[in-house]
Amino acid sequence: MTVHLEIPKSIANSVRLLAELALTLYAQEILPFAKAAELARLSRFAFADLVTTRNIPRHYGETELTQDLAYARGQ
Repeated sequence: MTVHLEIPKSIANSVRLLAELALTLYAQEILPFAKAAELARLSRFAFADLVTTRNIPRHYGETELTQDLAYARGQ
């Protein structure tokens, strides 16, 4: 099921709001880590720090491992 959410540009440009939305969607396992970081407009490292600060458990599975290995190999 695809859901489209229209957010006015004046609100969507608020980085803090995007980060909060990304954190919520990640915590509820609606968005994977990389997509949540992208939504928040943060690097994966900055988003990881934010997740840790908020005490949100990391969801780390085979997909994330594969992505991390590809990133580490420069692919």
